Amino acid sequence: MSLCTVLPSAALDLSLTLKVASLAMDSLCRGVFAGNSRELSIRSCFPSVFQAEQTHRSVLLGLLLGAGRSPQPDSALIRQARAERWSQWSLREGLETLPQALNTHLISRGVSVLRGQPVRGLSLQVEGRWKVSLGDSSLEADHIISAIPASVLSRLLPAEAAPLAHTLSTITAASVAVVNLQYQGARLPVQGFGHLVPSSEDPGVLGIVYDSVAFPEQDGSPPGLRVTVMLGGSWLRTLEARGCVLSQQLFQQQAQEAAATQLGLKEPPSHCLVHLHKNCIPQYTLGHWQKLKSATQFLAAQRLPLTLAGASYEGVAVNECIESGRQAAVRVLGTEPRS
Repeated sequence: MSLCTVLPSAALDLSLTLKVASLAMDSLCRGVFAGNSRELSIRSCFPSVFQAEQTHRSVLLGLLLGAGRSPQPDSALIRQARAERWSQWSLREGLETLPQALNTHLISRGVSVLRGQPVRGLSLQVEGRWKVSLGDSSLEADHIISAIPASVLSRLLPAEAAPLAHTLSTITAASVAVVNLQYQGARLPVQGFGHLVPSSEDPGVLGIVYDSVAFPEQDGSPPGLRVTVMLGGSWLRTLEARGCVLSQQLFQQQAQEAAATQLGLKEPPSHCLVHLHKNCIPQYTLGHWQKLKSATQFLAAQRLPLTLAGASYEGVAVNECIESGRQAAVRVLGTEPRS
């Protein structure tokens, strides 16, 4: 089922259904996946919505009745988030402090963390262990948990895993340019998390996040209004296909024009950061769940000591990637890891 066939035709006439799909679902898919709603799979992208429709034959009714909600993990932090009704979260010094803290914690417990040493290839030894080639050196491993993009892993796997490599190679990803803008003495005309932009309105701008509304404590001193403009979609794909120069100036200009047109922020920003993230958001296209099933069955049948985790499989959001890592650890250890 594609994302353009979510709403039952019995509930809405065809013209309204198409309008909702082209605006609401198109915007949502662009904002979350930087993708095309006509190509993405509702079953894989929004499983709770899919399950609600399958259970009650109505998305709205199913969601109201709680269909599609999977069991949630529990902890003191999760209970606090529910009690305080968190809608989003961040860290005082930015999200980068999370992997930094994990790195410090692991090293303190005697774990070797290798950085700046990309994996060149994987091969299976006679005794069933992995040999991990790192260019000038190598190491052996009893088990591998791979959190790198599926298409990247597909190029590292040995010949014995060719069917798995082929499956993983079909999980593509979209590029996104993220432009952070800060304005001194400016105010937003609206309040909220941000807004998404349908492709019919602007093929290049995916949406704008109002950072200062969510986390004003990060506005700096003196405080300035912060917004993040996300660029991608067909506009960026066309530029990439043509081999165009993707300069920071190009993205900054597009972002400033969007902020001026959509939010009235017409003065030049006091600060601007531009980052182009190549192939950063996996695309769960139609049939994605079948790819996952095929990969899982191959790993089980061949008894490969390999566990798949990360954004390529069952969720691209930060929370989902964290949960993916937790579940991978559980599968490898056979029990819940101790905190």
